[in-house]
Amino acid sequence: MHTNNSLRPSKVIDEEVKWDKSKTIISKTDPAGTILYMNDTFEEASEYNKIELIGEPHNVIRHPDMPKVVFKVLWDNLKQGNNFHAIVKNLTRTGRYYWVITDFDVEKDDHGKITGYTGRRKSLPESVIKKIEPLYKTLLEIEKVKGEKASELYFNSYLQEEVNSSYEDFVVNLFEGETANTKEADKQAPAKESGMIKKGLNWFFFGETNPK
Repeated sequence: MHTNNSLRPSKVIDEEVKWDKSKTIISKTDPAGTILYMNDTFEEASEYNKIELIGEPHNVIRHPDMPKVVFKVLWDNLKQGNNFHAIVKNLTRTGRYYWVITDFDVEKDDHGKITGYTGRRKSLPESVIKKIEPLYKTLLEIEKVKGEKASELYFNSYLQEEVNSSYEDFVVNLFEGETANTKEADKQAPAKESGMIKKGLNWFFFGETNPK
């Protein structure tokens, strides 16, 4: 599905939008990524209302600072029925930005066919953004000069040579390190979180009840 460019801002502003970062952004899409539902927090963070975005492709909020290879890896995993954690910079209605980390439920019918996705997105620590942003900038520059395939080749080589892990494990490990640093600063952090990170980021997304 093609992006409705009339919904895109006329210019990009290097300014983070203000939103309640304690809340969880929730949306539902069909298998092609068409938005079927969005919660109030999605409206607040994106500066779009439901009337504008229902029926539109989710990539209407894709920020030009994001390398395409990250979304390729994300969609490759979702189409295989896998949950996927990705760090994403999104674009708002006024051209501002907000950073999130993703979590998904892959919905299937009785025959195992994928019928849609429920996505949850939460804010993430600034220190994690600072670690991932230089990689994204490099991937984007390669993409602009040499094309998407060259960017993908570098991305795969970087993961193999620099961090020796998949992209998702790289993301989870960034959170593991940040959580450890946070615990040093805040001794009141729940001790049970330590062993849960390697199983995924459920503790991060489901720490609150019925997020709105």
